[in-house]
Amino acid sequence: MFERFTRGARATVKGAVAQAERAGAGSVTEEHLLLALLEQEGGRAAFAVTALGLHDRRASLDAAFTEARRRGGLTRADTDALADIGIDLGAIVSRVEGAHGEGALDADRRSRRWWSGHRPFTPGAKTVLENALRVALGRGDRFIGEEHLLLALTAKPGVVADVLAEHGATYTSVQRALYGPDAGRGDADQGHAQAG
Repeated sequence: MFERFTRGARATVKGAVAQAERAGAGSVTEEHLLLALLEQEGGRAAFAVTALGLHDRRASLDAAFTEARRRGGLTRADTDALADIGIDLGAIVSRVEGAHGEGALDADRRSRRWWSGHRPFTPGAKTVLENALRVALGRGDRFIGEEHLLLALTAKPGVVADVLAEHGATYTSVQRALYGPDAGRGDADQGHAQAG
């Protein structure tokens, strides 16, 4: 699969590893892939990220990811669902952090393997890479570019997609920024043609 990655997509994957290293994370996550994409310049994804205003809201994105890590990686939808059944996640996080220190629920604390120099990709990050291939194939592209990685990040349910959506970057808005206002029509027509 990696032979299909463009230079920019490869740089994004390497950048995600560097993001994980800087954060002291034991593994490379979807968040690291997104942060690496935000650092890319001169590609379709960089254009879309700029058009959607994500570069200008980097501090807000970082704050949203920090808050999600404090919640143990639960999405806002998870938090709302728990609240609907009477569970106050904020109170639970406060009590746990009071007893064990800030960030105690952080799902990506240093793993025991940090010393090996090898940072594995989490199952979620691997899924994003696989879904980028699916996005590229669905568009009829013979390569996997940063734009396919960005679309895959918005399509995979979880914290990264939630944070992106909160900042106006949904699959549809990213697709429009990348390919224009009629972007979704071709995909729908292609899906009908394949199904028929």
